[in-house]
Amino acid sequence: MRNETKGTVELTLAMVLSGTLGIFVVESGASPFNVVFFRCLFGALALGAYALVRGYFTDHGFTAKKLGLAALGGVFIVFNWAFLFEAYEATSISFATVVYHTQPFYVVLLGAVLLRERLTAAKLGWLVVAFAGLILVSGIRPGDTGSLKGLGLALLAAVFYAISTVVTKRVTGVRPHLVALVQVLVGIPLLLPFADFAQVAGLGAGWAWLAGLGLIHTGLMYVLMYAAYQKLPTAKIAVLAFTYPAVAMLADWAVYGHHIGLVQALGLPLIVLASLQVTLVSARARAAVPAPRTAAPAPEAASRAATRVA
Repeated sequence: MRNETKGTVELTLAMVLSGTLGIFVVESGASPFNVVFFRCLFGALALGAYALVRGYFTDHGFTAKKLGLAALGGVFIVFNWAFLFEAYEATSISFATVVYHTQPFYVVLLGAVLLRERLTAAKLGWLVVAFAGLILVSGIRPGDTGSLKGLGLALLAAVFYAISTVVTKRVTGVRPHLVALVQVLVGIPLLLPFADFAQVAGLGAGWAWLAGLGLIHTGLMYVLMYAAYQKLPTAKIAVLAFTYPAVAMLADWAVYGHHIGLVQALGLPLIVLASLQVTLVSARARAAVPAPRTAAPAPEAASRAATRVA
């Protein structure tokens, strides 16, 4: 199997797994903060075991500054999960996932504000297109407090993800598996005060769903994703990333009978198209900049081709 073909299979599988994440969250029967706490716990075990077997702890590349930045990114990524899972409860997996996929635009805006990155007319134009799509997708009617709450939570999750992305981009020369491990490790003490152990004690089969979120959706999925990043061009990564919302919407319809309305569906291609164009414009801009004499290790460089995963 050719290297790029193998990467395509790996990333497609990772995005399919990501698309089923909402089902695991809902079926666990646990509160959103409990779900995130145990996702971090089981995810840390999975990623830690993988990194140990692969020998990634040797010459890990961390400095005190890089470790601090990875931990800070972890704070935002963990609460991003909590807000997204709250959005699932307030609305539906389909609605929350589509709104959540406005993340790239907040990354662009934060880069312009905080890092003084250039905001081109093309990016600004696609931001306007995405905003129009978001208005259509939201489809909120007066008095529809559930959808309004879900919209706010999903947008907040997307903003937190964008902040984490901007912070984590500054962690260079470190394997992304180790960065992800630091982030989930941070989540354990961070969410411990919010965990309700009395609730999870009686979950029964819910424990299998919680374990799956850590072992499958954090361990296996991240390993597949980072392996694929090293083999694929950014353009293909950007296209395959939309397997995630497509599978999430299909799973939500198949399991719970939820689907977005006709008017909302009109906004979906606008968000998809704008997100894809922003990703490709950014990729072309990076390609135009001469590479430094000392390049970052392949896994770390690949991780910067940001795919939106929960």
